[in-house]
Amino acid sequence: MLDYDKEAERYDASRGGEPRAAAAAQGVLSLVPPDTRRLLDVACGTGIVTRRLAAARDHMRVTGVDLAAAMARQASTRLPGAVVRADSRRLPFRDGQFDAVCTVWLLHLAAGPAEVRAFVAECARVLRPGGVYVTTVDKAASHNVGSDIDVVLSSRPPGPVRDAAADVESCAAAHGLVPAGQARFTGHGQGRSPRRTIADLRRGWFVTLPPGHPLADGFADRLARLPDQDRPRPDPVFSLRSFRKAG
Repeated sequence: MLDYDKEAERYDASRGGEPRAAAAAQGVLSLVPPDTRRLLDVACGTGIVTRRLAAARDHMRVTGVDLAAAMARQASTRLPGAVVRADSRRLPFRDGQFDAVCTVWLLHLAAGPAEVRAFVAECARVLRPGGVYVTTVDKAASHNVGSDIDVVLSSRPPGPVRDAAADVESCAAAHGLVPAGQARFTGHGQGRSPRRTIADLRRGWFVTLPPGHPLADGFADRLARLPDQDRPRPDPVFSLRSFRKAG
């Protein structure tokens, strides 16, 4: 897994920047009821999406939380006084404190199914009855856009999928969360080029192809033979699901 303290400085620029953040925020807000007063953005990262959530509705107070110190510091510059450094598995908030909770690009990073359950359980705990939980699902699948790069990478060792929509729905149900809606948004600026994909291989982006592994070198060689080395292929389209807490 990437070290997100080390990634913080380049995180936004390497992942589509403001256009992607705007699309993500719009997607989340399309599933958050208009009368929401208190929203918690769990694993808010640099706060680039969180800030847009807060700016979108004058009456909505948005709080961000992230475990990585460097990420939380950057988020704090965007939302002074509204960001907490904490573990998403043990949120420092009381039961039912928020009207809505979101996790954007978190569940796929879980170490295993137990950690997914811990994330969702905490989000459900701090959500009031009738409140809404919004999360991204199927992140890895979203990056497969049917390009020549995807053809090359199709034979790489498969990694564990922690955020499959059906599994997330089952986990949500176990914590009193019922399906309430879905949306999609474009990951602007995240379309892969062969050269960029090779760089990602070299820095450990693909968890089943660690840097220096002979397989990683083989995939890099095949990617280097593709045409248009610097032309981005189509952007991924990410999926969101929302769940309402019973009660």
